[in-house]
Amino acid sequence: MPDIVAALGEQALLVGFRLAGASVFAAETDQDVRRAWAALPGNAAVVILTPRAAAALGASLADSRSPLTVVLPA
Repeated sequence: MPDIVAALGEQALLVGFRLAGASVFAAETDQDVRRAWAALPGNAAVVILTPRAAAALGASLADSRSPLTVVLPA
């Protein structure tokens, strides 16, 4: 299975990424963000995060087994 680009966070900020081919994982609360992060497919190579999603994940982003992440500007 080929690697994918995922986008995680508030739906309103990620709509355009679906048009570009990213798999969008909408999450409106911190708990939803953590749940979606844990459920990301194993072939997620890059994850685009909203600033709120990045804050909710905190130290989880430093895990060396995590995919590469990029945070949208605030």
